[in-house]
Amino acid sequence: MTLENTFLELQAKRRSVYILGKDVKISDAELTDLIQTAIKEAPTAFNNQTVRAVILFGDQHEAAWDLVAESLKAVATSEEAFQATLEKMASFKAGYATVLFYTDTDVVKQFEEQFALYADNFYDWSEQGHGIAAYSVWLAAVTAGLGANLQHYNPLVDDKFAQAYDIPANWRLRSQLVIGSVEVEAGDKDYLADADRFRVIK
Repeated sequence: MTLENTFLELQAKRRSVYILGKDVKISDAELTDLIQTAIKEAPTAFNNQTVRAVILFGDQHEAAWDLVAESLKAVATSEEAFQATLEKMASFKAGYATVLFYTDTDVVKQFEEQFALYADNFYDWSEQGHGIAAYSVWLAAVTAGLGANLQHYNPLVDDKFAQAYDIPANWRLRSQLVIGSVEVEAGDKDYLADADRFRVIK
């Protein structure tokens, strides 16, 4: 199949890029608008808009990964393991910005109470909303010629981030998206056989 659809072409360009840099051609204000718009336009169940985000630039972006390193040092199994961790943190710091994705748990609870028939679903739906929002931001970054990779150091770093960025107690950290210029392209992506993933029923 030829990817003639521009959205499918955009999806095909999105990869986890781990060698990122700071050679970003758009302004912080433009990147912020891109991120905010992508999140605002991403769908959520009942349009309850449970996704929250903290966008970090410059020193704050780099400091976030120092906080992660501090948290990981406490659980490192050896000095060698921790040195490997520091190398990974350095690769994230080399990027340009970090988006911390949160879920507003108060909104989830509100909808659980307001729509009791679906109460058991709202947590799962909030996770779906987070995933769509993170993917939307990732694709938006690609449209700006940028790369990204998605990390999940929560809940290990929750308390440090909460203190550093004055995060409300009802915000639950879900992921961290690192964005930057693409310094080395990602490799090819492997796909499972269609027969193992899809069923077409007529």
